Amino acid sequence: MSSLRTRSPIRWKERVRANWRRLNGPSRIAGVDLARGLAVVGMFAAHLLLTADRFVWTEPATWTAVVDGRSSILFATLAGVSIGLVTGGTMPFPDARMTWTRWKLVLRALLLLILGILLIFTGVPVYVILPAYAILFLLALPFTRLRASTVLWTAAGLAVVMPFLQPVFEALPVWEAPFRDELNAMIGWQYPFTVWIAFVLAGLGVARAGVTRLVVQWRMLVVGVVLATVGYQLAELPAPAEGTYWEEVWTADPHSSGALEAVGSGGFAIAVLAACLLLTRMGVLRMLTLPLRATGALPLTAYAVQLLVWAVVALITVGDTTDYLGFIALEPFWPMTIGMLIGCTAWALLIGRGPLEWLLERATRAVGPGTTR
Repeated sequence: MSSLRTRSPIRWKERVRANWRRLNGPSRIAGVDLARGLAVVGMFAAHLLLTADRFVWTEPATWTAVVDGRSSILFATLAGVSIGLVTGGTMPFPDARMTWTRWKLVLRALLLLILGILLIFTGVPVYVILPAYAILFLLALPFTRLRASTVLWTAAGLAVVMPFLQPVFEALPVWEAPFRDELNAMIGWQYPFTVWIAFVLAGLGVARAGVTRLVVQWRMLVVGVVLATVGYQLAELPAPAEGTYWEEVWTADPHSSGALEAVGSGGFAIAVLAACLLLTRMGVLRMLTLPLRATGALPLTAYAVQLLVWAVVALITVGDTTDYLGFIALEPFWPMTIGMLIGCTAWALLIGRGPLEWLLERATRAVGPGTTR
């Protein structure tokens, strides 16, 4: 009995050491985890705070609006980075291994779609991003064999062109059908794949370029800042007449899928990722950001648990999971965010992989050799 008591603490210490090495070792890119953690917190804020209508740099009272739209675009860009890393990083896998990896991504997309539908059924009044993720994963597959420059120029072209076609897609007769709301939720049309594939390909492109290389990180920062500045400054010009085609296209409003949002918020996402990569090169900052990085290592779990906790608390306190204002009146942002940071850090150190991340990895392992990040 005494030997069991002495061995148990040793096992826990060994597990914590192993998980610490996994979280901070060369197998993980600290800056990518930090960016994911910021995206998770940003989506929490977008869901759980009554943010300002418009973000203005010179007015601190409006800064909460920075999370609207930009957090989910950062998520989409990071999804592209992950796809790039698991398909070979700077060197795309050879044909046989790439085929297996693509099938893993197909299965992963299917599982994300199923999970997204289940989360929609909770009735929590948010636009669940996972169905859109599933479609974007599938759309990105044909680009996984291409070199960085080809992928990045394709992303740039789509970011410029697709917003001009988006009003046409929005006017299709299907959006007048009785089942339009269900279709909207099922394909994540609040994050339309027609435009958002540009963000995923931008992430895939920087992964192919070498996201861990210092020169690439500085280029990302410069390009991202320039794109964000151009996009948001153009949005400050006099707005086109209301109710016109140009009003729909020439805008940087969150979730508008406008040309200036694609350029400005796409650049913002690239700049944030670059800043995270550069900051985590400094050991002190890498350690100080551990809770955010741990959350970024468990993004799917953090996202899903947020919605499940929301549903349970709203059902108990408000009596209705769909009552948005009733739940927001409870001021849930800080308790849920702090709880999420603590919980993810503890889980990452004591257990390791997040439960949903582990489940997806186990499910896709049967497809063939290799792993999915």
